[in-house]
Amino acid sequence: MPTLPSALSRLRGTIGIWTSAHELLAPTPSDGVAADVEALGFSALWFPESWGRESLTSATLLLAATSSLTVATGITNIWGRDAVATVNAARTLNAAFDDRFVLGLGVSHQPLVERLRGHEYHSPLVNMREYLNAMDRAPMHAYEGSHPYARVIAALGPRMLELGSELAHGVHTYLVNVEHTLMARSLVADTFLGVEQAVVVGQGREEFLKRAHAHLEFYTGLENYRANWRRMGFGPDDFVRGGSERLCDAMVVHGDVSDIGERVHEHFSAGADHVCLQVLGPDPATPPRDDWRLVSQGLGLSTS
Repeated sequence: MPTLPSALSRLRGTIGIWTSAHELLAPTPSDGVAADVEALGFSALWFPESWGRESLTSATLLLAATSSLTVATGITNIWGRDAVATVNAARTLNAAFDDRFVLGLGVSHQPLVERLRGHEYHSPLVNMREYLNAMDRAPMHAYEGSHPYARVIAALGPRMLELGSELAHGVHTYLVNVEHTLMARSLVADTFLGVEQAVVVGQGREEFLKRAHAHLEFYTGLENYRANWRRMGFGPDDFVRGGSERLCDAMVVHGDVSDIGERVHEHFSAGADHVCLQVLGPDPATPPRDDWRLVSQGLGLSTS
């Protein structure tokens, strides 16, 4: 891939937020979640695509609600639209919103592909490679047809990490530890490496485990994550629904803002270019604005 696009180069050394909280609010161009994340000094808002909004439509709303925030999909599901539609949307979004959009692509998971979308989930690595190549061949006869855009892929295992370095501008990882970040950096060379990190701000042990188990409930049922955790040294006892305490402690930072800052620093030292924090608040149905503010102030991102 060519030189790192500005949407990614601006993120190097910065901290973002990973959330789907905007989907809990009415879909308007004045979305309060994105505006809050921007005002608190975070550099980016990363969000998923699963049972909620179509990711590229959602990105449009989030970009329209902000002026400097980078908006990144984590992920845009390659089974949700063909390669031509995806690349042309990415070109348009970057041309329209000052190169603030990062297209994060992923192969998703078997239940979300087969049960939700009705496709056959097979050969994730092959399908991702073919999809990226098809994007590169896609024409666009519009004003922004040659506009650059930023492209990263969701990757956990060595071969997908290497593919992200080969055919994208880099990768983004999810539910990993610092050792995984160190390994990922060794495989993606000097391309972009973004890392998601879940956190619980403050709280006692019991409340931490309640939130961490609830967070891991869905992911412990997905083979892609279990396979990666096996590579990281975890086993069947850790994959009970909601995860073992050992898995919770490894995947979710628990402590005050200084503890969160220390883990962010460790990811940066291991080779991450950007860390996006997924703050697990007291109520999954409510945007954790108070905790975002505590993290922002504690990490020196904002005084608001």
